[in-house]
Amino acid sequence: MLDAVMRKILFAAMISLGGVLLAEAQTTRPNILFIAVDDLNDWVSPLGGHAQAKTPNFDRLAKMGVTFTNAHCQSVLCNPSRTSVLTGKRATSTGIYGLSPFIRETPQLSDLKTLPEYFREHGYRSYMAGKVFHGSYGRKANGPDWDGVGPQNGGNPYPPKKLVNTPSTMKAVDWGTFPHNDEDKDDYKVASWAIEKLEKMPADQPFILSAGFFLPHVPCFVTQKWMDLYPEETLILPEIRRDDRDDTPRASWWLHWDLPEPRLKFLEEQNQWKNLVRSYLASISFMDAQLGRVLDALEKSPHASNTIIVLWSDHGWHLGEKLITGKNTLWEPSTRVPLMFAGPGSTKGVKCVEPVELLDIFPTLCELTNLPLPKQLEGHSLLPQLKVATTTREWPAITNHNPGNDSVRDKRWRYIQYVDGSKELYDLENDPNEFNNLASNPKHAAEIERLSKWIPKNQAPHAPKSKDRILEYRDGVPIWEGKVIRPDDKIPGI
Repeated sequence: MLDAVMRKILFAAMISLGGVLLAEAQTTRPNILFIAVDDLNDWVSPLGGHAQAKTPNFDRLAKMGVTFTNAHCQSVLCNPSRTSVLTGKRATSTGIYGLSPFIRETPQLSDLKTLPEYFREHGYRSYMAGKVFHGSYGRKANGPDWDGVGPQNGGNPYPPKKLVNTPSTMKAVDWGTFPHNDEDKDDYKVASWAIEKLEKMPADQPFILSAGFFLPHVPCFVTQKWMDLYPEETLILPEIRRDDRDDTPRASWWLHWDLPEPRLKFLEEQNQWKNLVRSYLASISFMDAQLGRVLDALEKSPHASNTIIVLWSDHGWHLGEKLITGKNTLWEPSTRVPLMFAGPGSTKGVKCVEPVELLDIFPTLCELTNLPLPKQLEGHSLLPQLKVATTTREWPAITNHNPGNDSVRDKRWRYIQYVDGSKELYDLENDPNEFNNLASNPKHAAEIERLSKWIPKNQAPHAPKSKDRILEYRDGVPIWEGKVIRPDDKIPGI
């Protein structure tokens, strides 16, 4: 009889202890500070993309963790790139290639869990402000992704009228300085919201706090103090070659056919190239200051030692390279992005040169927080590189822009294959500016064969309701935004 009583007591104690351990595991599981930056290329000092970039808080974050110096986005456009990061799937799997539709409006993708949704289901509180999904997508506080939603981010305030008369009348295609206050800017407000959350977040449940910064996305508006960091008379412009596009296929223009971002020709004719480069760099420095405010708040909070920080940009941006501005290309200025991890699980102050993808963020965060990996994920955890930065990876980084247009980037080479079968190959070790297309050189046939095997074979068609920057290829004819591109059509802006 006594043995039976003791067994019951021991069983009850074990159940109680199990509950305590489960609660402790939940409360001690690392938090996540998830920082997204819009249209930021490698012009930050840890990546060395521009020699004059002043980004002390990116340097600060680099000292706190691991900087991936060869990280690349999966799509060179906001919506498909962010959809890829937040679902862990490529555009070639989801069919989300354009600025629309939103993943929640695509019935065949309804079974996909987003990163914040998945973490919520595993006991995390989830909050966001700014641009995390594309634009206003996914901002419902009562939806599946967030417990709370902060201020939106659209680059405000704007001047009374455009500062630059660009070929595009779009209000957002603009840059420069005008009288306004830093505190009135959307990015400042997003940082303030994140600071308030960090100050008030209780420690009884882990959280994922997502803050999406808008700058340096156009319009690149900053106050004068940030422009003064980059005097015009000493400004370094990107290195270019006037004949740079002579050895690139015509298909390379299809991805950038009729877009609002101006060509280099316009910038030079209107004496705006330096102004745009200054404004872009100044916007990065302003955004860097907001990052610093958030890092200060985290360090002062009770969550400092138990918070994973991941910072990423959705894609890069050209500022004259390849004779264009903007994204929508499969070259280095458009695909290479900052990707940084810090906090629990990360070695401090090291750089990893292995090719990695934004697609790897989702599985990495799962492993860092000891959560099971969802079956939908197509990326690979970066945990080995966070522990030992020199650990090799067997996978290259793959970037896509509309079905059939793909880039494969390893430690040395970039291979591009377009929907019409045309190709490019660059030796980044000896030609970092991608000036010389080697695809037609027979001596590199083995490299092309090796790299081409990584391109996804079965690429999903455009999802229903897809629009904006959509390229289709029907019966050997390219169709941009529903209009046929004829062989004798003049390339817009050239």
